[in-house]
Amino acid sequence: MAKTNSTTELGFEDKIWKAADLLRGNIDASEYKNVVLGLIFLKYISDRFDEKYAELVQEGEGFEEDKDEYTSCNIFFVPAEARWAKVAEAAHTPEIGKAIDDAMRLIEQENPQLKNILPKNFARPELDKRRLGDVVDLFTNSIKLSSDDDSKDLLGRTYEYCLRKFAEKEGKNAGEFYTPACIVRTIVEVIEPYKGRVYDPACGSGGMFVQSAKFINEHQGNLKNISIYGQDSNPTTWKMARMNLAIRGLEANLGKYNADTFFDDQHPTLKADFVMANPPFNLSDWGAGKLQDDVRWKFGIPPEGNANFAWLQHMIYHLSPVGKIGMVLANGSLSSNTGGEGTIRENIIKADLVEGIVALPEKLFYTTGIPVSLWFLSRDKAQKGKILFVDARKMGELVSRSLRELTERDIQKIAKSFAAFRIGTLEDEKGFCAVKTLDDVMNQGYILTPGRYVGLADQQEDEELFEEKMDRLTMELKDLFDEGHRIEEEIKIQLRSIGLDF
Repeated sequence: MAKTNSTTELGFEDKIWKAADLLRGNIDASEYKNVVLGLIFLKYISDRFDEKYAELVQEGEGFEEDKDEYTSCNIFFVPAEARWAKVAEAAHTPEIGKAIDDAMRLIEQENPQLKNILPKNFARPELDKRRLGDVVDLFTNSIKLSSDDDSKDLLGRTYEYCLRKFAEKEGKNAGEFYTPACIVRTIVEVIEPYKGRVYDPACGSGGMFVQSAKFINEHQGNLKNISIYGQDSNPTTWKMARMNLAIRGLEANLGKYNADTFFDDQHPTLKADFVMANPPFNLSDWGAGKLQDDVRWKFGIPPEGNANFAWLQHMIYHLSPVGKIGMVLANGSLSSNTGGEGTIRENIIKADLVEGIVALPEKLFYTTGIPVSLWFLSRDKAQKGKILFVDARKMGELVSRSLRELTERDIQKIAKSFAAFRIGTLEDEKGFCAVKTLDDVMNQGYILTPGRYVGLADQQEDEELFEEKMDRLTMELKDLFDEGHRIEEEIKIQLRSIGLDF
C-alpha cells in the first residue's frame, strides 16, 4: 500500500477489523474473514447500483430498473430484494443470514459472470445472527463505498489487512494468498505491462492484476489493451480473485475452476507477454515424481523437495517471444545446488533469460520471515549478455516492529534503475546496483545473490559500521542455514527412495 494513503487506509481497515472482531470467538478466522469480505462485496456493488439508480431517477425517463443501463456502465445489476437497504432492514431479525444468502443468489442470477462465486453460507447455524446483524449495522452506518472511493484495490487491500490480523491472532500462515502491495507495485513498475497478455499462475486474490490495471490508468493507457489470465488451486482464494476483479470491471480468464497449476494447467497454449507471480515459497511434495517427462522442464527436472524452479520453468514455458517475467522467489533459489537446482539455474542464465535480480529487505511479508528476491526475466532482453543486480535490503520503512514496507521512492529508484539499464545509461552504485556480464556470473559459480556483485556502499569492509556488518552477516548465515535445511531434506528424500527411513 502506498505510504501517502496510510491515514485513509488505516481508518477504513480499522472499521473492517472491528466488523471481524464482532464475530471473533464464534467461528474460525478463515470463516469470519469470508463473512466480512462477502459483506464488503455486497455493500460495494449495492452502493454502486444505488448511485446509478439515483442518477436515472433524476433523469426522469423511467429507466431505473432497466438492467442494460447498469451493465453498459460495468455496474452489476442488483434486484430489489437484494439491495443493501433490504439486508439492513433484516439486520436484527433471526432471518438476517437467509436475507444475505438470498441476496447473493439473486445477484448471481442477474449477473452470469458471478455464477457460483459469491459466498452463500450466512444462514448456517454456527454463525451467530445477533453478531452478524451488528456487523451489517456497522457497514450500514459507517462504510459508504462508491465509484468515488479512493480505494483502487478494495477487496485486495481488505484481504491483505485481514490476513495480517488473522495471522497475528491465529498464528496461521496465509502468505500464499496475498502479496504485499509494495512488492506487487515494484514488479509492475519494472516490467511495465501496458498491453498484451498478463498471466499469474498462482494468482491468489488477484493483486497482480489489480496493480497492473492501476499502472495502466496512471500512465493514461487503455485497459482494453490487456487480457488477463490466471489460476489458483485454492477454491476460496480463486473466488476471491474473481470478486476482486469483478468490482473493477476487469474481465479475466482464471480458468474454469480452481486447479493445481502443475497438474491441471488451465491455459496450456497461452503465450503471455507479462508473467507476474508470487508462488508458494519452497513448496515440497508438489508431485515432481509424476511429471518427470513434462515438456516444461527445458532447463532441468526440478527436485521433489522444492518447487521453486518448477514455478520458474512453468512461467518461462508460457512466455511469448517478447515476454517478460517478474516473480518472487525465496533467496535460496539464488544459490542452491540441491537436487540439481544449480544446474537448472545455470542453464537459465546461459540461455540469457535473466534480466535482473533484486534482493528485498526482511519483514515485508505479514506471515513469514523467509528472505526473498525478485527475479526479472525476458525473452527479448535490451542488454544481451548482461544482468542487473540490485541490493535493496536496506530499503523500506518500518511501519511496525514486525513489518516493513517499500516506500514509493524506493519503488521508483528500483524501476528507474531497470529503465536506465535497458538503454545502457545505468552506472554502478556501490552497495545498491551493478551490471555484470554472464562471464562475471559464471566466475561466481552461477550464483545470483546481488550482494556478491554490488559490493559495500561508500566504505571498505574494515570500515563497515558494526550494526550493518552484523545485519549482513546474519543474513548470509540465515541463507546458509536455509541451504543446509534444504540439503538435509533432499538427503531424506533420496534415502526414502531406496527404502531407508531416516
